[in-house]
Amino acid sequence: MKSEGIKIVATNRKAKHDYFLEDEYEAGMVLKGTEVKALRLGNANLKDSYAKIRDNEVFVYQMHIGVYPFANFENHDPTRTRKLLLKKHEIKRLIGKVVEKGYSLVPTNIYFRDGKAKITIALAKGKKKYDKRESIKKRDEQRERNKNLRGY
Repeated sequence: MKSEGIKIVATNRKAKHDYFLEDEYEAGMVLKGTEVKALRLGNANLKDSYAKIRDNEVFVYQMHIGVYPFANFENHDPTRTRKLLLKKHEIKRLIGKVVEKGYSLVPTNIYFRDGKAKITIALAKGKKKYDKRESIKKRDEQRERNKNLRGY
């Protein structure tokens, strides 16, 4: 995701550990001014956040955007529910998938593209405990292979 005009603010590293990520969608966010300024400072956390569809609109819950330190009384609530801006056909596709058993919407990245705050949400299926152990095992084997290739 590192290219011209993109500045990554926060990533949800726990999402790859807990879910099988399938489709990803880029969405805009409805934010207040102090939230945008706090994002520009890097005050964001996606650790326990999730997205849901309500009344044919997508909302993200528990996404923490820290308070802007230079704002006085007009600061925002850090974990308020925020609306995501997606196209109608994308929302319909998500509704169809989320109704299926085991699928959920998980935010994976927050970034700025050409000055606009964007979020990536992934259609995800939960991993079982043995799947998580398998992922850790594969990661460790790959790390060991790379270490041997370098000659350490």
